[in-house]
Amino acid sequence: MRPLLAVLSALPLVAVAQEPPRPDRYAARLQPSLAALQRDNAWTLDQQAAVCQVPAPPFKEAARAAWYQQALVRLGYPDTRIDREGNVIAELKGGDGPTVMLAGHLDTVFPEGIDASVRRDGTRMDGIGIGDDCRGLAVVLAVAKTMKEQRLVPAGRILFVGNVGEEGPGNLRGVRHLLEQEFRGQVDYFISVDGVGQNIVSRAVGSHRYTITIAGPGGHSYGDFGMPNPTHALGRAIARIGDLDVPGRPRTTFNVGIVRGGTSVNSIAMRAQMDIDMRSEDARSLADLDRRIRAAVDTAVAQEMARWPQSTTKLTVSYDTIGIRPTGAQSDDAPIVRVAMETARLVGFAPRTSASSTDANLPIAMGIPAIAIDGGGRGDGAHSLAEWYDDGPDGYKGPQWALLLVTALAGLR
Repeated sequence: MRPLLAVLSALPLVAVAQEPPRPDRYAARLQPSLAALQRDNAWTLDQQAAVCQVPAPPFKEAARAAWYQQALVRLGYPDTRIDREGNVIAELKGGDGPTVMLAGHLDTVFPEGIDASVRRDGTRMDGIGIGDDCRGLAVVLAVAKTMKEQRLVPAGRILFVGNVGEEGPGNLRGVRHLLEQEFRGQVDYFISVDGVGQNIVSRAVGSHRYTITIAGPGGHSYGDFGMPNPTHALGRAIARIGDLDVPGRPRTTFNVGIVRGGTSVNSIAMRAQMDIDMRSEDARSLADLDRRIRAAVDTAVAQEMARWPQSTTKLTVSYDTIGIRPTGAQSDDAPIVRVAMETARLVGFAPRTSASSTDANLPIAMGIPAIAIDGGGRGDGAHSLAEWYDDGPDGYKGPQWALLLVTALAGLR
Protein backbone atom coordinates (compact mmCIF):
# COMPACT_ATOMS: atom_id res chain seq x y z
CA MET A 1 0.00 0.00 0.00
CA ARG A 2 1.22 3.49 -0.78
CA PRO A 3 1.72 5.67 2.32
CA LEU A 4 -1.57 7.22 3.38
CA LEU A 5 0.08 10.54 4.03
CA ALA A 6 1.35 10.88 0.46
CA VAL A 7 -2.00 10.05 -1.08
CA LEU A 8 -4.32 11.92 1.25
CA SER A 9 -2.24 15.07 1.18
CA ALA A 10 -2.91 15.27 -2.56
CA LEU A 11 -6.67 14.74 -2.34
CA PRO A 12 -9.38 17.40 -2.31
CA LEU A 13 -10.58 15.97 0.98
CA VAL A 14 -13.48 18.29 1.65
CA ALA A 15 -15.12 19.98 -1.31
CA VAL A 16 -16.86 22.74 0.61
CA ALA A 17 -15.63 25.84 2.37
CA GLN A 18 -14.52 24.01 5.52
CA GLU A 19 -11.06 23.61 6.99
CA PRO A 20 -9.95 20.03 6.25
CA PRO A 21 -8.18 17.99 8.93
CA ARG A 22 -4.41 17.92 8.83
CA PRO A 23 -3.37 15.11 6.49
CA ASP A 24 -0.74 13.67 8.82
CA ARG A 25 -3.13 13.35 11.76
CA TYR A 26 -5.87 12.08 9.46
CA ALA A 27 -3.66 9.43 7.88
CA ALA A 28 -2.42 8.13 11.21
CA ARG A 29 -5.97 7.74 12.52
CA LEU A 30 -7.07 5.66 9.52
CA GLN A 31 -4.35 3.01 9.77
CA PRO A 32 -5.99 1.14 12.68
CA SER A 33 -9.36 1.34 10.95
CA LEU A 34 -8.05 -0.23 7.76
CA ALA A 35 -6.44 -2.98 9.83
CA ALA A 36 -9.74 -3.52 11.67
CA LEU A 37 -11.61 -4.02 8.41
CA GLN A 38 -9.13 -6.67 7.35
CA ARG A 39 -9.23 -8.34 10.76
CA ASP A 40 -13.05 -8.33 10.85
CA ASN A 41 -13.49 -9.59 7.30
CA ALA A 42 -15.11 -12.85 8.42
CA TRP A 43 -17.77 -10.78 10.21
CA THR A 44 -18.44 -8.81 7.02
CA LEU A 45 -18.92 -12.03 5.07
CA ASP A 46 -21.29 -13.36 7.73
CA GLN A 47 -23.42 -10.22 7.36
CA GLN A 48 -23.42 -10.60 3.57
CA ALA A 49 -24.70 -14.16 3.84
CA ALA A 50 -27.22 -13.39 6.57
CA VAL A 51 -28.88 -10.41 4.90
CA CYS A 52 -29.10 -12.33 1.64
CA GLN A 53 -31.19 -15.07 3.23
CA VAL A 54 -33.95 -12.56 4.06
CA PRO A 55 -36.03 -12.36 0.84
CA ALA A 56 -36.53 -8.90 -0.66
CA PRO A 57 -38.68 -9.05 -3.82
CA PRO A 58 -39.47 -5.77 -5.58
CA PHE A 59 -41.85 -3.68 -3.42
CA LYS A 60 -41.61 -6.29 -0.65
CA GLU A 61 -38.34 -5.36 1.01
CA ALA A 62 -39.83 -4.84 4.50
CA ALA A 63 -38.44 -8.02 6.09
CA ARG A 64 -34.92 -7.30 4.88
CA ALA A 65 -35.27 -3.64 5.91
CA ALA A 66 -36.21 -4.71 9.44
CA TRP A 67 -33.19 -7.03 9.57
CA TYR A 68 -30.92 -4.25 8.33
CA GLN A 69 -32.29 -1.74 10.82
CA GLN A 70 -31.57 -4.08 13.71
CA ALA A 71 -28.07 -4.78 12.37
CA LEU A 72 -27.29 -1.05 12.48
CA VAL A 73 -28.83 -0.68 15.93
CA ARG A 74 -26.57 -3.47 17.19
CA LEU A 75 -23.58 -1.63 15.76
CA GLY A 76 -24.31 1.38 17.96
CA TYR A 77 -26.79 3.40 15.91
CA PRO A 78 -29.87 3.31 18.19
CA ASP A 79 -31.72 5.96 16.19
CA THR A 80 -31.67 3.95 12.97
CA ARG A 81 -35.06 4.35 11.33
CA ILE A 82 -37.12 3.17 8.38
CA ASP A 83 -38.71 6.01 6.41
CA ARG A 84 -42.15 5.86 4.88
CA GLU A 85 -40.77 4.59 1.55
CA GLY A 86 -39.02 1.70 3.31
CA ASN A 87 -35.42 2.94 3.31
CA VAL A 88 -33.23 2.18 6.33
CA ILE A 89 -31.26 5.22 7.55
CA ALA A 90 -28.56 5.61 10.20
CA GLU A 91 -26.62 8.83 10.77
CA LEU A 92 -23.16 9.62 12.08
CA LYS A 93 -22.79 13.36 12.57
CA GLY A 94 -19.79 15.25 13.81
CA GLY A 95 -20.00 18.79 12.50
CA ASP A 96 -21.26 21.11 9.81
CA GLY A 97 -19.13 19.72 6.99
CA PRO A 98 -20.36 17.82 3.93
CA THR A 99 -23.10 15.21 4.06
CA VAL A 100 -22.13 11.95 2.38
CA MET A 101 -24.74 9.25 1.70
CA LEU A 102 -23.33 5.70 1.51
CA ALA A 103 -25.99 3.27 0.27
CA GLY A 104 -26.60 -0.33 -0.72
CA HIS A 105 -29.93 -1.43 -2.15
CA LEU A 106 -32.17 -3.87 -0.34
CA ASP A 107 -34.24 -5.18 -3.24
CA THR A 108 -33.56 -8.07 -5.60
CA VAL A 109 -35.03 -8.88 -9.01
CA PHE A 110 -36.50 -12.16 -7.78
CA PRO A 111 -40.18 -12.77 -6.96
CA GLU A 112 -41.54 -14.37 -3.83
CA GLY A 113 -41.01 -18.08 -3.41
CA ILE A 114 -37.47 -18.28 -4.82
CA ASP A 115 -35.00 -20.13 -2.59
CA ALA A 116 -32.93 -17.43 -0.88
CA SER A 117 -30.54 -19.70 0.98
CA VAL A 118 -26.82 -19.06 0.69
CA ARG A 119 -24.39 -21.93 0.17
CA ARG A 120 -20.83 -21.35 1.38
CA ASP A 121 -17.68 -23.16 0.33
CA GLY A 122 -14.52 -21.52 1.61
CA THR A 123 -14.42 -17.94 0.37
CA ARG A 124 -17.18 -18.59 -2.18
CA MET A 125 -20.89 -17.99 -1.62
CA ASP A 126 -23.72 -18.94 -3.97
CA GLY A 127 -27.18 -17.40 -3.70
CA ILE A 128 -29.56 -15.01 -5.39
CA GLY A 129 -28.48 -11.42 -4.91
CA ILE A 130 -25.28 -12.41 -3.11
CA GLY A 131 -23.31 -9.90 -5.13
CA ASP A 132 -26.12 -7.59 -6.27
CA ASP A 133 -26.53 -6.21 -3.73
CA CYS A 134 -25.90 -8.18 -0.57
CA ARG A 135 -22.25 -7.35 -1.04
CA GLY A 136 -23.03 -3.64 -1.09
CA LEU A 137 -25.20 -3.92 2.01
CA ALA A 138 -22.42 -5.75 3.87
CA VAL A 139 -19.85 -3.12 2.88
CA VAL A 140 -22.06 -0.34 4.24
CA LEU A 141 -22.40 -2.25 7.53
CA ALA A 142 -18.64 -2.84 7.71
CA VAL A 143 -17.91 0.87 7.28
CA ALA A 144 -20.56 1.82 9.86
CA LYS A 145 -19.13 -0.71 12.33
CA THR A 146 -15.54 0.42 11.90
CA MET A 147 -16.32 4.12 12.20
CA LYS A 148 -18.23 3.52 15.42
CA GLU A 149 -15.69 1.16 17.00
CA GLN A 150 -12.66 3.22 15.95
CA ARG A 151 -14.34 6.43 17.13
CA LEU A 152 -14.01 8.09 13.74
CA VAL A 153 -16.08 11.27 13.86
CA PRO A 154 -16.78 12.98 10.53
CA ALA A 155 -16.31 16.70 10.04
CA GLY A 156 -19.73 16.57 8.43
CA ARG A 157 -22.33 13.82 8.38
CA ILE A 158 -22.41 10.29 6.98
CA LEU A 159 -25.74 8.65 6.17
CA PHE A 160 -25.62 4.86 6.12
CA VAL A 161 -28.52 3.66 3.98
CA GLY A 162 -30.18 0.46 2.85
CA ASN A 163 -32.54 1.69 0.16
CA VAL A 164 -35.48 0.14 -1.64
CA GLY A 165 -36.44 0.26 -5.29
CA GLU A 166 -33.20 0.05 -7.23
CA GLU A 167 -34.07 -2.91 -9.42
CA GLY A 168 -36.28 -2.68 -12.53
CA PRO A 169 -39.84 -1.97 -11.43
CA GLY A 170 -38.66 -0.06 -8.36
CA ASN A 171 -37.84 2.92 -10.61
CA LEU A 172 -35.32 4.29 -8.07
CA ARG A 173 -38.18 5.06 -5.69
CA GLY A 174 -35.99 4.68 -2.62
CA VAL A 175 -33.27 7.11 -3.66
CA ARG A 176 -35.88 9.40 -5.19
CA HIS A 177 -37.60 9.67 -1.81
CA LEU A 178 -34.30 10.20 0.01
CA LEU A 179 -33.04 12.98 -2.26
CA GLU A 180 -36.32 14.69 -3.07
CA GLN A 181 -37.97 14.48 0.35
CA GLU A 182 -36.07 13.09 3.35
CA PHE A 183 -32.80 14.92 2.63
CA ARG A 184 -33.79 17.37 -0.07
CA GLY A 185 -30.95 19.81 -0.71
CA GLN A 186 -28.81 18.29 2.06
CA VAL A 187 -26.67 15.63 0.35
CA ASP A 188 -23.29 16.81 -0.94
CA TYR A 189 -22.03 13.44 -2.16
CA PHE A 190 -23.80 10.18 -2.98
CA ILE A 191 -22.06 6.79 -3.13
CA SER A 192 -23.82 3.56 -4.02
CA VAL A 193 -22.00 0.30 -3.31
CA ASP A 194 -23.51 -1.97 -5.92
CA GLY A 195 -22.06 -5.30 -6.99
CA VAL A 196 -18.61 -6.87 -6.92
CA GLY A 197 -15.20 -6.01 -8.27
CA GLN A 198 -12.99 -2.93 -8.20
CA ASN A 199 -14.51 -0.42 -10.60
CA ILE A 200 -16.45 2.86 -10.64
CA VAL A 201 -19.69 3.82 -12.37
CA SER A 202 -19.28 7.52 -13.07
CA ARG A 203 -21.90 8.03 -15.80
CA ALA A 204 -25.60 7.24 -15.80
CA VAL A 205 -27.23 5.02 -18.40
CA GLY A 206 -30.84 6.14 -18.65
CA SER A 207 -33.69 3.77 -19.37
CA HIS A 208 -37.31 3.78 -20.49
CA ARG A 209 -39.33 0.72 -19.51
CA TYR A 210 -42.93 0.09 -20.50
CA THR A 211 -45.61 -2.54 -20.55
CA ILE A 212 -47.12 -2.21 -24.03
CA THR A 213 -50.63 -3.64 -24.39
CA ILE A 214 -52.44 -4.34 -27.66
CA ALA A 215 -56.12 -5.04 -27.04
CA GLY A 216 -59.24 -6.07 -28.95
CA PRO A 217 -62.56 -7.84 -28.28
CA GLY A 218 -61.17 -11.34 -28.71
CA GLY A 219 -63.23 -14.31 -29.80
CA HIS A 220 -63.34 -17.96 -30.82
CA SER A 221 -60.33 -19.15 -32.76
CA TYR A 222 -62.55 -20.85 -35.36
CA GLY A 223 -65.89 -19.09 -35.23
CA ASP A 224 -64.44 -15.56 -35.13
CA PHE A 225 -61.47 -16.18 -37.38
CA GLY A 226 -60.85 -13.21 -39.65
CA MET A 227 -60.66 -10.45 -37.04
CA PRO A 228 -57.43 -8.63 -36.10
CA ASN A 229 -55.58 -10.58 -33.45
CA PRO A 230 -53.73 -8.72 -30.66
CA THR A 231 -51.19 -11.52 -30.32
CA HIS A 232 -50.41 -11.48 -34.03
CA ALA A 233 -50.07 -7.70 -33.89
CA LEU A 234 -47.70 -8.03 -30.96
CA GLY A 235 -45.62 -10.54 -32.91
CA ARG A 236 -45.41 -8.13 -35.83
CA ALA A 237 -44.33 -5.37 -33.45
CA ILE A 238 -41.62 -7.50 -31.83
CA ALA A 239 -40.27 -8.47 -35.25
CA ARG A 240 -40.10 -4.81 -36.33
CA ILE A 241 -38.41 -3.81 -33.06
CA GLY A 242 -35.91 -6.62 -33.46
CA ASP A 243 -34.86 -5.19 -36.83
CA LEU A 244 -34.14 -1.69 -35.52
CA ASP A 245 -30.61 -0.37 -35.88
CA VAL A 246 -29.24 1.55 -32.89
CA PRO A 247 -26.00 3.47 -32.42
CA GLY A 248 -22.97 1.81 -30.89
CA ARG A 249 -21.76 5.19 -29.66
CA PRO A 250 -23.36 6.32 -27.51
CA ARG A 251 -24.24 2.73 -26.72
CA THR A 252 -28.00 2.31 -27.06
CA THR A 253 -29.90 -0.94 -26.47
CA PHE A 254 -33.37 -2.45 -26.38
CA ASN A 255 -34.87 -5.68 -25.10
CA VAL A 256 -38.32 -7.28 -25.06
CA GLY A 257 -38.04 -9.14 -21.78
CA ILE A 258 -41.53 -10.50 -21.06
CA VAL A 259 -44.41 -11.46 -23.37
CA ARG A 260 -47.84 -12.40 -22.04
CA GLY A 261 -51.51 -12.62 -23.00
CA GLY A 262 -54.35 -14.85 -24.11
CA THR A 263 -56.64 -17.18 -22.21
CA SER A 264 -56.56 -20.47 -24.16
CA VAL A 265 -55.17 -22.08 -27.27
CA ASN A 266 -58.54 -21.87 -29.03
CA SER A 267 -59.29 -18.25 -28.22
CA ILE A 268 -58.33 -15.07 -30.04
CA ALA A 269 -56.67 -13.11 -27.28
CA MET A 270 -58.38 -10.02 -25.91
CA ARG A 271 -55.02 -8.68 -24.88
CA ALA A 272 -51.33 -9.24 -25.63
CA GLN A 273 -48.52 -7.51 -23.78
CA MET A 274 -44.78 -7.08 -23.83
CA ASP A 275 -42.42 -5.50 -21.32
CA ILE A 276 -39.69 -3.59 -23.06
CA ASP A 277 -36.46 -2.01 -21.82
CA MET A 278 -34.53 0.69 -23.71
CA ARG A 279 -31.23 2.16 -22.53
CA SER A 280 -28.67 4.77 -23.48
CA GLU A 281 -26.28 7.12 -21.71
CA ASP A 282 -27.37 9.84 -24.15
CA ALA A 283 -30.78 11.43 -23.54
CA ARG A 284 -31.41 12.28 -27.19
CA SER A 285 -30.53 8.79 -28.39
CA LEU A 286 -32.86 7.32 -25.78
CA ALA A 287 -35.71 9.64 -26.77
CA ASP A 288 -35.18 8.79 -30.45
CA LEU A 289 -35.27 5.06 -29.71
CA ASP A 290 -38.47 5.53 -27.72
CA ARG A 291 -40.05 7.31 -30.70
CA ARG A 292 -38.97 4.60 -33.15
CA ILE A 293 -40.28 1.78 -30.99
CA ARG A 294 -43.66 3.48 -30.67
CA ALA A 295 -43.72 3.91 -34.45
CA ALA A 296 -42.90 0.21 -34.90
CA VAL A 297 -45.82 -0.75 -32.67
CA ASP A 298 -48.22 1.59 -34.47
CA THR A 299 -47.16 0.22 -37.86
CA ALA A 300 -47.54 -3.37 -36.66
CA VAL A 301 -51.08 -2.72 -35.39
CA ALA A 302 -52.02 -1.00 -38.66
CA GLN A 303 -50.65 -3.95 -40.64
CA GLU A 304 -52.61 -6.44 -38.55
CA MET A 305 -55.87 -4.54 -39.08
CA ALA A 306 -55.11 -4.16 -42.81
CA ARG A 307 -54.62 -7.93 -43.00
CA TRP A 308 -58.36 -8.37 -42.33
CA PRO A 309 -60.08 -5.59 -44.33
CA GLN A 310 -63.49 -7.22 -44.08
CA SER A 311 -63.47 -6.92 -40.27
CA THR A 312 -64.68 -3.84 -38.42
CA THR A 313 -62.76 -4.84 -35.28
CA LYS A 314 -60.27 -2.27 -34.03
CA LEU A 315 -57.16 -2.81 -31.96
CA THR A 316 -55.92 -0.31 -29.38
CA VAL A 317 -52.47 0.30 -27.93
CA SER A 318 -51.60 1.52 -24.44
CA TYR A 319 -48.32 2.17 -22.63
CA ASP A 320 -47.90 1.69 -18.88
CA THR A 321 -44.63 3.04 -17.51
CA ILE A 322 -42.57 0.55 -15.52
CA GLY A 323 -39.78 3.01 -14.93
CA ILE A 324 -37.95 6.02 -16.31
CA ARG A 325 -34.33 6.47 -15.26
CA PRO A 326 -32.58 9.70 -16.21
CA THR A 327 -29.31 9.80 -18.07
CA GLY A 328 -26.44 11.88 -16.78
CA ALA A 329 -22.96 12.82 -17.88
CA GLN A 330 -20.26 13.39 -15.28
CA SER A 331 -16.63 14.01 -16.18
CA ASP A 332 -14.01 11.64 -14.90
CA ASP A 333 -12.24 14.80 -13.76
CA ALA A 334 -15.07 15.51 -11.32
CA PRO A 335 -13.74 15.72 -7.74
CA ILE A 336 -15.77 12.74 -6.51
CA VAL A 337 -14.43 10.55 -9.30
CA ARG A 338 -10.85 11.70 -8.73
CA VAL A 339 -11.10 10.99 -4.99
CA ALA A 340 -12.60 7.58 -5.72
CA MET A 341 -9.75 6.77 -8.11
CA GLU A 342 -7.07 7.84 -5.63
CA THR A 343 -8.55 6.02 -2.65
CA ALA A 344 -8.99 2.89 -4.78
CA ARG A 345 -5.34 2.99 -5.77
CA LEU A 346 -4.46 3.38 -2.11
CA VAL A 347 -5.88 -0.07 -1.31
CA GLY A 348 -4.35 -1.61 -4.41
CA PHE A 349 -7.17 -1.30 -6.95
CA ALA A 350 -6.75 0.06 -10.47
CA PRO A 351 -10.37 0.93 -11.26
CA ARG A 352 -11.94 1.64 -14.61
CA THR A 353 -14.81 4.08 -14.98
CA SER A 354 -17.91 3.18 -16.94
CA ALA A 355 -21.53 4.02 -17.57
CA SER A 356 -24.31 1.92 -16.07
CA SER A 357 -27.79 2.09 -14.57
CA THR A 358 -27.63 2.38 -10.77
CA ASP A 359 -29.04 4.37 -7.87
CA ALA A 360 -26.46 7.02 -8.80
CA ASN A 361 -28.50 7.88 -11.93
CA LEU A 362 -30.84 10.14 -10.04
CA PRO A 363 -28.33 12.23 -8.08
CA ILE A 364 -26.13 12.60 -11.17
CA ALA A 365 -29.16 13.90 -13.10
CA MET A 366 -29.94 16.25 -10.18
CA GLY A 367 -26.41 17.67 -10.24
CA ILE A 368 -25.32 15.97 -7.02
CA PRO A 369 -21.80 14.48 -7.24
CA ALA A 370 -22.46 10.75 -7.28
CA ILE A 371 -20.90 7.43 -8.21
CA ALA A 372 -21.45 3.72 -7.75
CA ILE A 373 -18.48 1.66 -6.65
CA ASP A 374 -17.94 -2.08 -6.56
CA GLY A 375 -17.68 -3.82 -3.21
CA GLY A 376 -14.53 -5.85 -3.79
CA GLY A 377 -14.15 -9.57 -4.38
CA ARG A 378 -15.35 -11.10 -7.60
CA GLY A 379 -18.48 -12.80 -8.85
CA ASP A 380 -20.88 -13.39 -11.69
CA GLY A 381 -24.44 -14.39 -12.53
CA ALA A 382 -26.18 -11.25 -11.27
CA HIS A 383 -29.97 -11.40 -11.78
CA SER A 384 -29.81 -15.18 -12.23
CA LEU A 385 -30.28 -18.24 -10.03
CA ALA A 386 -26.60 -19.04 -10.53
CA GLU A 387 -25.25 -15.86 -8.90
CA TRP A 388 -22.03 -16.27 -6.92
CA TYR A 389 -19.49 -14.24 -4.99
CA ASP A 390 -15.92 -15.14 -4.08
CA ASP A 391 -14.07 -13.03 -1.51
CA GLY A 392 -10.70 -14.42 -2.52
CA PRO A 393 -7.57 -13.29 -0.66
CA ASP A 394 -8.35 -9.56 -0.62
CA GLY A 395 -12.10 -9.01 -0.54
CA TYR A 396 -11.62 -6.87 2.57
CA LYS A 397 -10.20 -4.15 0.33
CA GLY A 398 -13.72 -3.32 -0.85
CA PRO A 399 -14.81 -2.05 2.60
CA GLN A 400 -11.42 -0.37 3.01
CA TRP A 401 -12.00 1.55 -0.20
CA ALA A 402 -15.48 2.62 0.90
CA LEU A 403 -14.17 3.81 4.27
CA LEU A 404 -11.36 5.85 2.73
CA LEU A 405 -13.75 7.37 0.22
CA VAL A 406 -16.46 8.49 2.65
CA THR A 407 -13.98 9.90 5.15
CA ALA A 408 -12.09 11.72 2.40
CA LEU A 409 -15.33 13.37 1.28
CA ALA A 410 -16.87 14.03 4.71
CA GLY A 411 -13.62 14.84 6.49
CA LEU A 412 -12.71 13.82 10.02
CA ARG A 413 -12.74 15.77 13.26
